[in-house]
Amino acid sequence: MNHINKKSVGIIGGGGYTAGELIRLLVHHPEVDIKYIYSQSQAGKHVYEVHSDMLTHPHLTFSHEPSDADVVFLCQGHGKAKAFLEKFSFSEETIIIDLGNDHRIENKEWIYGLPELQKDAIKNATRIANCGCFATAIQLACLPLAANGMLTSDIHVSAITGSTGAGQNPSPTTHFSWRNNNVSIYKAFSHQHEAEVYQSIHVLQKNYSGKIWFLPHRGNFSRGILASIYTPFSGSQEDAYALYNSFYEEHPFAQATQSVINLKQVVNTNHCFLRPTVSDGMILIESILDNLLKGASGQAVQNMNLALGYPEETGLLLKSIAY
Repeated sequence: MNHINKKSVGIIGGGGYTAGELIRLLVHHPEVDIKYIYSQSQAGKHVYEVHSDMLTHPHLTFSHEPSDADVVFLCQGHGKAKAFLEKFSFSEETIIIDLGNDHRIENKEWIYGLPELQKDAIKNATRIANCGCFATAIQLACLPLAANGMLTSDIHVSAITGSTGAGQNPSPTTHFSWRNNNVSIYKAFSHQHEAEVYQSIHVLQKNYSGKIWFLPHRGNFSRGILASIYTPFSGSQEDAYALYNSFYEEHPFAQATQSVINLKQVVNTNHCFLRPTVSDGMILIESILDNLLKGASGQAVQNMNLALGYPEETGLLLKSIAY
């Protein structure tokens, strides 16, 4: 039952991993109620038949039709949002958050949804393009350098992601028997998230002309991203930590640390931890996050909170799995 003053939320494309995490977050969010969860393939089913963690919410079912709401999340997969919005129309006041890649690049009508870069713009937006998971981890590692004009050469990135980053439908490189006890590189120097990183760097450091050399890896675990980013740096270890600590001081979900970091610290949370290390004129930034939360659904809720005027952390104070 809706409560007075709560905002209504609709989810389009409710059957995948990102939608499942979004549902998990929103059923516990104190300021919103889920109005509907639309899925063509799952319409009429109980949500727990697809997302088994929702057995605690047996009343939730997948809708046969979408409708308007205060906030609509598009979780349909890459390349499908534009076609959907041509077919179904929403009020101009409806806040639409696209978790796919249709509206991320050079789109004046949509605000790029990286709160650590665009917080003020997101607060006034009704069309928000949520960031990619790899892109979020890499950008958060680069932004403090770009903001201070300190990117002077190429950026080298090696990053590994869990199998949930590939979506719920099995493929030759995502099913268990292939992925288990296995690691591989894919889309070397050609990953689609590179364009997002270039775009954000140029917002802060317009004259950057270097190249990003990105090697994405498939990991044999289910969720999380560990990215290692390195580039020339003229300062000391103390300078690097102070730079990152200062840049993210006002951002609740990005945190600099000098301690050793590991994925279990961020899995099941909306946090990104960043560890800068300086050696022989180079800076290495380790960046870790949960690809389904800060890399997708958690960041989408963070963007919703900003757009609705709620504290960023609302509904997102989650503890990591730790062990």
